[in-house]
Amino acid sequence: MEIITLSEKQTLNLGKKIAKQLKGGEIIALIGGLGAGKTIFAKGIANGLGIKKIITSPTFVLMKIYEINKHKSKTNLNESRIQKLCHIDAYRLKSSQALINIGINDYLGQKNTVAIIEWADQVQDILPKNAIFVKIKAKKKRNKRIITITKVKIKK
Repeated sequence: MEIITLSEKQTLNLGKKIAKQLKGGEIIALIGGLGAGKTIFAKGIANGLGIKKIITSPTFVLMKIYEINKHKSKTNLNESRIQKLCHIDAYRLKSSQALINIGINDYLGQKNTVAIIEWADQVQDILPKNAIFVKIKAKKKRNKRIITITKVKIKK
């Protein structure tokens, strides 16, 4: 599925829409160049899950874990088991093994966790086949993004 967003707000809102469909255990693999909008998209998912903290790319810490307050979550609470958001930035990693070494296996695919991996192409070899790939391409026109999503359908 390909979606075009024309502003940061639209990219953020797309992330929120996807968050409403998550049930736990999903791995969202973000791929795109510098400034493409990966972190904005991740913020949208975090906001949609009810996380009110400021979301920044974990470039230097590599991984941040956010606890999800079910009372503020925008997901369907009857179906959702999501308790944590694991936000990873693989930009500085030299290998997939480095991601394993920081403890990613404690979070990937866990039923109570959603994992978002920025620069997922750096660690694609360890991602499961059911990962949701989101490719974000910035166009020359200011703020225009072409977002290609596999394995998820956006409900209107």
